[in-house]
Amino acid sequence: MTIRTVIADDHPLVLDGLEQLFRVEPDVTVVARCRDVDETLKAVRTHAPDVLVLDLLMPGGGGLELLRALNRGPSATRIVLLTAVIDDDQLLEAIRLGVHGVVLKDMAPQLLVDAVREIHRGAQWLEQGLGGRALRRLLTRDQRASRSASLLSPREREIVRMVASGLRNRAIAEKLGIGEGTVKVHVHHIYEKLDVNGRIELVLYARENGLG
Repeated sequence: MTIRTVIADDHPLVLDGLEQLFRVEPDVTVVARCRDVDETLKAVRTHAPDVLVLDLLMPGGGGLELLRALNRGPSATRIVLLTAVIDDDQLLEAIRLGVHGVVLKDMAPQLLVDAVREIHRGAQWLEQGLGGRALRRLLTRDQRASRSASLLSPREREIVRMVASGLRNRAIAEKLGIGEGTVKVHVHHIYEKLDVNGRIELVLYARENGLG
């Protein structure tokens, strides 16, 4: 089965290199090449490719903005993010937005081909050149934050954020327009739900689990 692929990068030399790389692969066909976010979004909607190879930094809002746009409608296209550098926040945001793989530009070109094949088969490609342990820690932290947040009401999550920022009960009560006693009740319930003992443990828990 041929893997229909759209390639997107704002540098013509990179696009040429990608096209030549895939041209010699019998199972990969480039159906469109794009240089900005608008072109890429149009190509994905027109061709419905199996895989999109997407540069993180592109004119028109960048790769993350394109991912947000794709999330606003149905799409079966699987996405490989190709980038020279990526920080932890960008990496986690890309994963949240549905990226199936991330390949660094300084890796061997064959790794990108391998990533496209694996991702087309339904796998994820998140190890190469990115520090797998660090990535797993990020994903684990995000999952813990989601589980913890599901235990708390919206008002309790808001209070946790305020406690983590250093506010005392009286200041929280003033900001929320409720009584200080009500805040104390909320904080007590939060301690019980998150199984923490006291304010310092709550602050540490919030920071370690992405609730702060």
